[in-house]
Amino acid sequence: MKKPYIGVLPLYDSEKDSYWMLPGYMKAVEAAGGIPVMLPLTVDQDAIRSMARVFDGFLFTGGQDVNPEMYGEKKEPCCGEICEERDVLERTLLERVIDLDKPVLGICRGIQLINAALGGTLYQDLNTQRPSTATIEHRQRPPYDRPVHRITIVKDSPLHRILGEEHMMVNSFHHQGIKRLAERLAPLASSEDGLIEAVHMPDRKFVLAVQWHPEYIYKADDRHLRLFRELITHCSSSQLMV
Repeated sequence: MKKPYIGVLPLYDSEKDSYWMLPGYMKAVEAAGGIPVMLPLTVDQDAIRSMARVFDGFLFTGGQDVNPEMYGEKKEPCCGEICEERDVLERTLLERVIDLDKPVLGICRGIQLINAALGGTLYQDLNTQRPSTATIEHRQRPPYDRPVHRITIVKDSPLHRILGEEHMMVNSFHHQGIKRLAERLAPLASSEDGLIEAVHMPDRKFVLAVQWHPEYIYKADDRHLRLFRELITHCSSSQLMV
């Protein structure tokens, strides 16, 4: 069986006007048995439709904040940098991929983008709009390959099946988070202060997203690599049905 090709959503540096990629995303996909390919940052609708058809699965990466206009809010001063091209690309691609029922894994911005694109809302800044306790660290300092807070995983959920745990320590580097969960999503895990840390789409084969960064920590803890392996497994299963 051929290795599945995974379309990895590009990162964008506005100061350098450049596309770039963190090696952890690519290496984790490779370690799980896939072939990662960074996608172009384009808003061309024909190109996006073609990418949705061609690739076997998709990894929605971290990066800039999602434009609050996507979930019907005005951008507050506490909101960070946005990238309108990424918002258009990712929302359009997600819609097409969901229609095609292709596998998706979202990380950090990925979980936020998926929630917003499906009708949910976000906290534009957790410290401002949802202050947490001092013991919960949502925006850790480097190194990022160390766990900093615990999550509770919904028992008997898809994430519980993948990780084999009801409680787990994760790393954490984000200042936004899910406020109102989109109706098509179901929660899979939460932090000790009640913030949603993982979601999935029950009506699709595999659309799953996490708030933490498994691409930084998968080498230190194999359980995080299982998320990427699950993506690859669903891609391989889809190939068998073609």
